[in-house]
This record gives sequence, structure tokens and C-alpha cells, in this order.
Amino acid sequence: MATNPLDAAGRRPHGSGDAWVTAPDGRKFWGTFGAAGLLVHDDRGILLQLRAEWSHHGGTWGLPGGARHEGESAVRGALREASEEAGVPADALVLEFTSVLDLGVWSYTTVGVRATHAFEAVIGDAESAELRWVPIHEVDSLPLHPGFAARWPSLKRLVQQSISVVVDAANVVGSRPNGWWKDRAGAAANLLESLNRRADAGVPGTLMGLDVDIYWPSIVAVLEGQARNAPDPRAQNSARALADGIHTPVLMIDRADGEGDDLIVEIADSRRNRGDTVLVVTADAGLRRRVESFGCVTKGTSWLTGILEGLSDGSI
Repeated sequence: MATNPLDAAGRRPHGSGDAWVTAPDGRKFWGTFGAAGLLVHDDRGILLQLRAEWSHHGGTWGLPGGARHEGESAVRGALREASEEAGVPADALVLEFTSVLDLGVWSYTTVGVRATHAFEAVIGDAESAELRWVPIHEVDSLPLHPGFAARWPSLKRLVQQSISVVVDAANVVGSRPNGWWKDRAGAAANLLESLNRRADAGVPGTLMGLDVDIYWPSIVAVLEGQARNAPDPRAQNSARALADGIHTPVLMIDRADGEGDDLIVEIADSRRNRGDTVLVVTADAGLRRRVESFGCVTKGTSWLTGILEGLSDGSI
């Protein structure tokens, strides 16, 4: 076992990024290609790792994580490290956000995920002295890794916040004079395909009003009338494990038997009651007033089309 906290020997075989980066001010950071950590949470709290005494900042609590390999994405690196160090299974996770601390010479990405079913963390290497599910309100009482301690206040807010985006599909499709009235189902299908790809890719944090790089909200599209016949784009990708190995939130599609507005109000109210921040996308003034009356936020159709146009083909 290594005794020098600046030496990684004795934990796992060296990876391509396992080396120290020295900043101009003399500070050292682990990971030639940057580092990443996985913030896993569920009803038990946050999964934290007590770092072995011989390691850098030994005796402090932080996230399972470590140096990224050459060419490895932050999400893939965080998942690999958490799997090796704590036995975290990819199939139990859904992506919520990525948050990057970029120091120029080095970066650290926190990958936020929610566990969809309980699993037992297992110590996988010598870096972990202990693994523990810590209730959110108790995290501050532990001796935290300095880097994690500095970021925990903002990460805590993210973990405690869940955002649902409810889309008035008819209103969005109808906002552009592109001939949608000739084939309402086909126009709705194009919108659903774009929404499905955006559900996979996530939304830039700035567009969600969040201090993160990418956020994965829960997206619900409501169809009415002839658009109810639009095919489901999810059927072609039913066994999805995207975003570098971690599942992304599945696009939800609700087909209204009657008025789409009434179903949108029902869904928005239900999501708000379960604790979500709800964004309803519509330009319909009456619908906006209805959902805003019980605390939802509304966004115009241009907000959504702007997000969708950031995709590879820009189709909506």
C-alpha cells in the first residue's frame, strides 16, 4: 500500500491519465486529462466515500471518482471510477446534470445521477476506507474533501431540485408556418423525434436557468386531435443506455382523449404536487394563466424551438 499521498501506487494499475498536474500557483491536481466524480443520490441520501489516510486529502469524505483516461468523456470516467471504487451499477442510474469546475490547466466534472433502485455500495480498491449513504442534511457535519466542500452548497440545491418540462405540442407545432396543417400527425412526429433526441442529449444549463453545464429534465409531450396518431420515436430505441453508459430520462408522451389543455393542466399540477419545478411550454394565454395560477413557470414556444435547433439537424 502506498504511503506517499502524492503517489497513486498501490491502488489500481495506472491509467493513461493517472498523473499530477501542477498549476502555476504550485497546487497539484490529479488527472492529466482532468477528473470526474459521480454524485449518486436516492431516498437514503448521497453516496460518499471516506478516502484512505494515505491518499491525497486522506480522512475526508467526497464522491467516488478519479482521473479520466485519454479520450474518455467525463460521464464515462465518473461511471468507471464509481464502479471500480464503490460497485455502482450503471443500470441503476439516470442522468440529472453535469457541472464542470474548469481551472484552465485542469478540470473536474461532477456527474449528478439519481438511483432508480436501491443497490449496496461495495469497496473496490484501497482508496476507500468506508462507503456510506449520508442523508443530505447530514453531509455538512462530516469532514469533507476541500474541493467537494466548496461545491456542496450548489450541488445540494441541484440534488434537491427536480424539473419537469410539459410541452403543448399542438401550440409548438402551430407556431411555425411550415405546412404543418397538411399533415398534423407527421408534424407532431417530427417534434417528438426532436424532443426525444433532446431528452438524450440534455439541455444547456444556461437555458434552464441553472449553474450547470448540462441538465436532463423530465420532458412530457401532450398530443391532441389528429396529432394523437403520431408514431412513438422511442419504439426504435427501447433498450436505451445512452450518454456514455448511463440512462437518460425517457421522453413521456401523453395523448389527450379530449382537450389537450385540460390534460396539460392535470399533468403540470400533478408534477408540481410531487415537488417538481414545472415549466409549461405554450404560447396560449389562457393555458399560461391556468398553470401559473398554481405555481408553474411558463415558457414561450421560441424557447423550446431554440433548444431544439441546437440539435444536429434542427428539425422540429
